[in-house]
Amino acid sequence: MADKPHLNLIVAGHVDQGKSTIIGHLLVDLKVIDERTIDKFAEESEKTGKGDTFKYAWVMDNLKDERERGVTIDLAFKKFETPKFDFTLIDAPGHRDFIKNMITGASEADAAVLCVSGKPGETEIAIAPGGQSREHCFLLKTLGVKQMIVAVNKMDATEVGYKKERYEEVKAEVEKLLKGVGWDLSKVPIIPVSGWKGDNLIHKGDNLDWYDGKTIYQAFDDFEVEAPPVDKPLRLPLQDVYSITGVGTVPVGRVETGTFKVGDKVIIMPSSAIAEVKSIESHHVEMQKASAGDNIGFNLRGVDKKDIRRGDVIGPVDDPPKVVKEFTAQIIVVHHPTAIAPGYTPVIHAHTSQA
Repeated sequence: MADKPHLNLIVAGHVDQGKSTIIGHLLVDLKVIDERTIDKFAEESEKTGKGDTFKYAWVMDNLKDERERGVTIDLAFKKFETPKFDFTLIDAPGHRDFIKNMITGASEADAAVLCVSGKPGETEIAIAPGGQSREHCFLLKTLGVKQMIVAVNKMDATEVGYKKERYEEVKAEVEKLLKGVGWDLSKVPIIPVSGWKGDNLIHKGDNLDWYDGKTIYQAFDDFEVEAPPVDKPLRLPLQDVYSITGVGTVPVGRVETGTFKVGDKVIIMPSSAIAEVKSIESHHVEMQKASAGDNIGFNLRGVDKKDIRRGDVIGPVDDPPKVVKEFTAQIIVVHHPTAIAPGYTPVIHAHTSQA
């Protein structure tokens, strides 16, 4: 798809830790989003009675309900570049009601940024039992995300005042959590930032002159990328299926293995419907071929809308994905009840499914 290797980056953490603001400000500084758009968001935010505080967050929060509630509900995607990589950025919901959507995003991610707030009380809630930052830490590790950066946000808050002492307190708490989950602390940089003011996102600024590490943007290029498994049979799990006027049914997902070309005959499992690949697009750019690691939307010829849905897997006709009645799984229990006894009824999440 491009000369640079591609990575999916998920931004996770408890609700109100400033994830969407960090992403929005980063994308503005990288010129992915223009200032006019941000000015428009600032005006709209003022009209809601919240001042201009959501102008950066709304870059990713594009559903009306999200804007009114001020929380990220579904996954949002944006693309940006560093000197070393092409990134697709996934903003994951931090509210526990939307954990299913977080799991879908994490299952597609190669690396993560975990946001925790530097404000007194907020970090402690986020990483306590039941806190979403704690839960996300477990989920990221369990779902195979091997690389992470921690952003200690809101360093500009009045109660924090960019103080090194508060950063060190939060860092110690976060390290305790990461160690317990099994992360290698030597490979997880913990970076003090201000998503609102922009400190340590791309540029260091003067407010954090006591910090001698890398900015978030610089740390992105320390990630490593594994060779994509293009030589294996095509496997393309569907993250969602949209109906677009004038285009028709557009499934979207990440090519996990193999390649996917315009003109290919493919099979959709479990419906066993066969279709031809009519067109492929990635971030509004048309392409003839997609490979393992690419996030794509595509159009199929010869398939009925009822035969394709979120969670389906696409593969080659001569080597279709197998449908099984049972499988062996590694299970992680979040909010462990201390004892699992008869009558315990957990909610099971598996990629796009919930039961």
